[in-house]
Amino acid sequence: MRFFQGFDVSASALSAQRLRLDLISSNIANVNTTRTPEGGPYRRKVPVFAEYIKGALGNTALKGVKVTSITEDNAPFRRVYEPSHPDADQEGYVYYPNVNIVNEMVNLIEAGRVYEANVTAFNSGKEIFKAALNIGRA
Repeated sequence: MRFFQGFDVSASALSAQRLRLDLISSNIANVNTTRTPEGGPYRRKVPVFAEYIKGALGNTALKGVKVTSITEDNAPFRRVYEPSHPDADQEGYVYYPNVNIVNEMVNLIEAGRVYEANVTAFNSGKEIFKAALNIGRA
């Protein structure tokens, strides 16, 4: 039913932004992780979003957003001279994750606001639906 298309779009966007918030939190938590099970420093993770069509009802396509993949940022690692660090190389340098805490905080605020905007859109749709149902009662 075409009435619920807005709810589907908002719900899929909420799920996508929640995953984005989780990845940003993980990036911030690992800002100083110099050794991972895969070897080397932690690499910043970023979600890749895409539009999708969930199905078709008549002439109306139900669209939303989905996460197609989670990629690792290939930016270079931060190189810091710390010869006493256990993960220092032979020259005394330690490679830290390619996570910029300021950029992550900006992304965190943006993702939070996008999430809030989708909650507002979802709630507005509910109110419009309620008002439409009340018209039939009068």
